[in-house]
Amino acid sequence: MQLFETRFKAMGTACELQIFAPAADSARSVSEAIIADIERLEAKYSRYRPDSELSAINRLAATGGSVSVDSETAHLLDYADTCYRESGGLFDISSGILRRAWDFKSGLLPSTRQVAALLDRTGWHKLEWQRPRLNFLVAGMELDLGGIVKEYAADRAATVCQQHKLEHTLVNLGGDIRVVGPRPDGSAWHIGISDPANPARSLCTVALRSGALTSSGDYQRCLTVDGVRYSHILNPRTGWPVRQLAAVSVVADFCVIAGSASTIGMLKDAEGPQWLQKLGLRHLWIDVAGNSGGSLLTPPP
Repeated sequence: MQLFETRFKAMGTACELQIFAPAADSARSVSEAIIADIERLEAKYSRYRPDSELSAINRLAATGGSVSVDSETAHLLDYADTCYRESGGLFDISSGILRRAWDFKSGLLPSTRQVAALLDRTGWHKLEWQRPRLNFLVAGMELDLGGIVKEYAADRAATVCQQHKLEHTLVNLGGDIRVVGPRPDGSAWHIGISDPANPARSLCTVALRSGALTSSGDYQRCLTVDGVRYSHILNPRTGWPVRQLAAVSVVADFCVIAGSASTIGMLKDAEGPQWLQKLGLRHLWIDVAGNSGGSLLTPPP
């Protein structure tokens, strides 16, 4: 077995495949299949592409009305609906519209009036979802699947590797990591989790032989005004950033589960550590004061 590494950019981030394979040809064909599928998903669900399926849905949402979606989109919307309910309304794919008020490069805070106007058009409960039809009851809404699609793509990449009997692989899509089996010698893949206050510093190293690891936090995008740090993760109930936690990492069997759990943990703010503990998944949290906790800080049993 040889290690073949492929680095590429997709979904606005740096990505990497580490595949142990018996020959270069098999690693190359699998890598090409994975990258093609990721590019397909990006073209289908990017909010930046006017020709994407998501953009077509959002053009309809701007005026109100209903639309039928295909089975893949329905699968993602089903999961978004589950996350909305399980999070008490905090994980909300209609809340992306709030970014219109928040420009994290401007150095300026939005007005309460700007935020309030967008909250009127935010809320998964303001639309009807009954597979395969999506009905927008309030005009001017917008959906953003960015919190699900990259993780979904990582899980699909792992499935492609398994289908080709390549069971010693690591998929890294901008920090959303999915592992298929251990390294060929049986050892774990070791993945560092960065300190959000100093990304060059590793808080801990996670050993994975299978499953997924994702992190949510203000590692790259934040706004500091008058000495106060504002995270890019926005509470859909208030329209304002979370204030208690700086980052959350979660380990789960699938990337979509780890990703939604880490995001919900952030959105829970002060209740995040307790919610994560009750969830029962291995995790790490870091608050804005630099305190940390969670089961990832201790070796697994």
